[in-house]
Amino acid sequence: MDRNSMRASVRGLEMYYNPVIAPGTLRMDTNTNVLGSNPAAAEYLRNLRVDLNGYPNTYSNGLREELARLYDLEMENLVAGNGSDEMLNTIYTTFAEPGKTVCTYPCPSYSLYPYFIDLASGIRREVDLTEDFQLDVDAIVGKGEENKGIIIMPTPNNPTGNCFRQKDIEEVLAKHEGIVILDEAYAEYARTTMMPKVEEFDNLIVVKTFSKAYAMANMRVGYMGANRKVADMLNAVKVPYSLNSVSEGAAIAAARDQDFVKRSVDMVSEQRPKLMAKLRELGFKPYPSDSNFILAESPIDHARLIEGLKERKVLIRDFGHKRRTENCVRPTVGTEELNRIMTDAIEDVLAGEKR
Repeated sequence: MDRNSMRASVRGLEMYYNPVIAPGTLRMDTNTNVLGSNPAAAEYLRNLRVDLNGYPNTYSNGLREELARLYDLEMENLVAGNGSDEMLNTIYTTFAEPGKTVCTYPCPSYSLYPYFIDLASGIRREVDLTEDFQLDVDAIVGKGEENKGIIIMPTPNNPTGNCFRQKDIEEVLAKHEGIVILDEAYAEYARTTMMPKVEEFDNLIVVKTFSKAYAMANMRVGYMGANRKVADMLNAVKVPYSLNSVSEGAAIAAARDQDFVKRSVDMVSEQRPKLMAKLRELGFKPYPSDSNFILAESPIDHARLIEGLKERKVLIRDFGHKRRTENCVRPTVGTEELNRIMTDAIEDVLAGEKR
């Protein structure tokens, strides 16, 4: 069989970023929490006794109740599952009519958005951000069928790192007739969220994750909030039992430990400007960031920089081959020590280019 046997909308898909990792490699390419595993979740797992033969709660009620307390919402406003990627897939499965629904996303933004649109056989629509990577409100809202489709907006945006202006987000919500997804994977680092406004805007779905500031990427826990009618539709479509009880219990413990999240966010707030200054000193052009990563234009060819760092057992993410981020790379903001190791390696690669 060949790819012609695949559904037309997914025939062009390729496997996601999956680098070969040498032992001892410093990974500054995935934007996970550099402080390490969530301590409350780790403590929960150390003391865990689990019935392997029993099913988890069908819709993760315990976690949804805990999140409702955190955001002053009702459990019925929330959907939980196997990472925010499952949440995105559920939204498109719920609201995208194959071959008819226009699904809009900004450029540049998260590379998997087109993937989820293709899985749902939606109609892709890419809209450029402005020169300073902000929303062009009228362009992204669209006209006719575009205005009735699905919009997704990540804030802070990945890979650019900046938040979109609050007034622009709310203008999109007011003008667009269809669903608007706000992907807040990195919102903790910006100390902001639209989750409390899900009842105010009946077309708003806020998607969040435990993979970044909560330091639980390996447990695959994501969730989303919406008004109760929309959340009910999403729960009806979401795969039952998709979040196992081990991950759910660890996420509940982590949600109760907001001190760790605050410490993680504070560390990034302290180290981000220092790393940005060091990158400038090395000849990079960094863009403003509200997240735990920095997009920066490389002073040498991006591919040579990435390869040189890999040889020195340091990984950062390469975006230099993509439109709007030409010759750009995206390092994670680390601790002072991790940033020093990374920038020393960068400096060594740059020095080698001059020899």
